[in-house]
Amino acid sequence: MTESPALAPDGSPWSIVDLFAGPGGLDVAARWLGVPVRGIEWDANACATRAAAGLKTLAGDVRDHGPGEFAGANVLAGGPPCQTFTVAGHGAGRRNLEQVLSLVKRMSVGDDVRRTLGELSDERTGLVLEPLRWILDARKAERPFEAVVLEQVPAVLPVWAAYAEVLEGIGYNCDLGVLRSEEFGVPQTRRRAILVARLSSQAKLPAPTHRRFVTGVARGDGDASLLPWQSMRDALPLRAPFTVVSNYGTGGDPKARGRRTSDQPSATVTGKVRRNLLVVEGRTETDRFSLQEAGKLQTFPLDFPWRGRDVAQQIGNAIPPRMGAHVLASALELSTDELNWARILNRWS
Repeated sequence: MTESPALAPDGSPWSIVDLFAGPGGLDVAARWLGVPVRGIEWDANACATRAAAGLKTLAGDVRDHGPGEFAGANVLAGGPPCQTFTVAGHGAGRRNLEQVLSLVKRMSVGDDVRRTLGELSDERTGLVLEPLRWILDARKAERPFEAVVLEQVPAVLPVWAAYAEVLEGIGYNCDLGVLRSEEFGVPQTRRRAILVARLSSQAKLPAPTHRRFVTGVARGDGDASLLPWQSMRDALPLRAPFTVVSNYGTGGDPKARGRRTSDQPSATVTGKVRRNLLVVEGRTETDRFSLQEAGKLQTFPLDFPWRGRDVAQQIGNAIPPRMGAHVLASALELSTDELNWARILNRWS
C-alpha cells in the first residue's frame, strides 16, 4: 500500500465510488494504491466478505442511489453484472445489444429510459447502463467525476464504445479495449473489456507488464522487456505439480474438457472453479482448489476473509485485484512501482 495520499489534478484526494462492488476486486486494488473507496453492493454474501475485510460499503441496489450521496467522490468505478453477456450465460444481453446501444444514445440526450429498461427480457442487462446514469447525473449537478473506470466481459466492449462517444461529447477523454489478465501478473488467462475516461487529462489503458500466454510458446520467449507470465504454481507454491481438468467442455462438448498444467496460468476462474478437478502428480485420484487458493488465482491475498455463502461465485465474479491495480493506476496517473507484490498478495490483515 502506498504511503502518501493520491491526489487529483485539483489537489484534492482521489476518492472512488465503486458500483456493483462485489467482494472488492477494485476496492482491494484501490487500497493497495492508497485511494479511499466506498462500494455499493446488494448481495448479502459479498457484503459479509467486505465487512470482514474492512471495506466501506453501502448495502443496497445501485438503482436506488445516485452521485449526490457521494459528494466527495471524484472517481466512478464499476463492473455491472455480466451474466447475460457471457458465453456461459443465457445471452439475453447479446440479443439485446442493439437495444442497449440505442438506450445509451437516448440517455445522452436526456431521455428517461426506465420504462424501457423494465421491458428487457432480463433486468440484469439494463444494469450495464447504470454507470452512465451516474455520470450524466453528476454532470447535471455540476459535480462531474474527474475519472471513470469500468470493466466487463469482452462482449460488452460495444457498449463501452457507445459510452465513450457520449463521454467525449461532454468533455471526457477516453480509452478502451480488451485487456488480458496474465499480461499484468495475474496467474490466469482472463479477458476484460475496460473503459477509462478522464475529464482534465488524457485517458489511457495500462501497458502490459508481463508477456502474453500462448499455448506452446515457452515462458521465457517473447518480449525481453516484459516479465514472464505467472503460473498457477507461482501463486500456489506449496502444491505438488498438478493438472487442472476444466468443468467446461471445449466447444460445447462435455467430453472435451480443457486441461492446464500447474506450470501454466489458470484458465478463467469462474463461480464453478470448485468443480474443476486436479490430477496431482499423475495419480488417478482427484483434488479440488480450496476457496483460498481460488481467490489467490484471482490475486486476492491468501488470507482474504471470505464470508457468507456462494464464496466461489464471489471469487469468480470479481476483477483480479492485481489487474485492477494497474487499470486504476493508469487511469489516475499513479504508479504501481512501489507495490511489494510478494507481500500484498499473501497478507491482507
